[in-house]
Amino acid sequence: MTQHTDVVVIGGGQAGLAAGYHLRRQGLDFVVLDAQATPGGAWQHTWESLRLFSPAAFSSLPGRLMPAQPGEEYPEAGHVVEYLSDYEKRYDLPVLRPVRVHGVHDDGRLLSVDTDSGTWHARAVISATGTWWRPFLPAVPGREDFGGRQLHTVSYRRPRDFEGRRVIVVGGGNSGAQIAADLVHHTELTWVTQRPPRFLADDIDGRALFDAATARRRALDEGRTDTGGVAALGDIVAVPPVREARDRGLLKASPMFSRLVPGGIEWADGTRAEADAIIWCTGFRPALSHLAPLRLRGPHGHIAVRGTRALDEPRLHLLGYGDWVGPASATLIGVGRPARDTARQIAELLS
Repeated sequence: MTQHTDVVVIGGGQAGLAAGYHLRRQGLDFVVLDAQATPGGAWQHTWESLRLFSPAAFSSLPGRLMPAQPGEEYPEAGHVVEYLSDYEKRYDLPVLRPVRVHGVHDDGRLLSVDTDSGTWHARAVISATGTWWRPFLPAVPGREDFGGRQLHTVSYRRPRDFEGRRVIVVGGGNSGAQIAADLVHHTELTWVTQRPPRFLADDIDGRALFDAATARRRALDEGRTDTGGVAALGDIVAVPPVREARDRGLLKASPMFSRLVPGGIEWADGTRAEADAIIWCTGFRPALSHLAPLRLRGPHGHIAVRGTRALDEPRLHLLGYGDWVGPASATLIGVGRPARDTARQIAELLS
């Protein structure tokens, strides 16, 4: 089956929906292709205790405030899934699912998007697949020798799965701190970080982080001194469970180990810690394999962009992958502005 449209949006999570909202406002014909069977993007696959960094009103997509979750200052992931599902219906966004995109090709005048249910020909493509689907695992010596269970953030769900076990949590970012706080009362926990944990001030949440990211991007665009953005403030937002565990002295981090051994981990001085499981909270990389046929990746793996537009393929935009395609664009509140700019640029291109 072959079909035609002005714009194909690849990915039906928060970035894809924000793109759809603004494409509709520009009067463009478009379709959103989502590999997931149900609405909600990556939020439907997170661990059970995950909370947003900001109150609902400050975690919204364009055009529709997220309603507050009763009894929760910082909404749960399930509340976000409900919000995204409602958002999709409210704006009658043309999301097709489950549709898995195999590759995007240059067919000359048009771009072709090959999927498991046929091919779409489009005048422009927005890639909004995020990073959740490409977890990063560091190359640590002995990783194949460890005899226990190893999993990444994407596979962690709940503390009771590790009740009474010896667990190593690796990672000094928000995921590592939140999962460590989740497990600390249920397991024999060792939290390992590359450098000493840097907690943000307790009164800083996603609102301040968005402002910091935006100020940094504005400074760089205007040729002023780099403010450091979010990284200058710290690495870990002190959401209530993390704050409680930290204040009780339960979140004490050990330095990064040098290797894995069959029964656990080993530091450079020969000290060891036994473990039944290791949870790697070591981040993600952009999920861009579907763009490989366009051969746009540079020597360091990134696709060169100006804003969200690919420099070497002006019909392609990348949305929601992080600061390199827009300040805080991987967040609910941050994706709206680059989505708006993307839709405007595509409308200008197609006119």
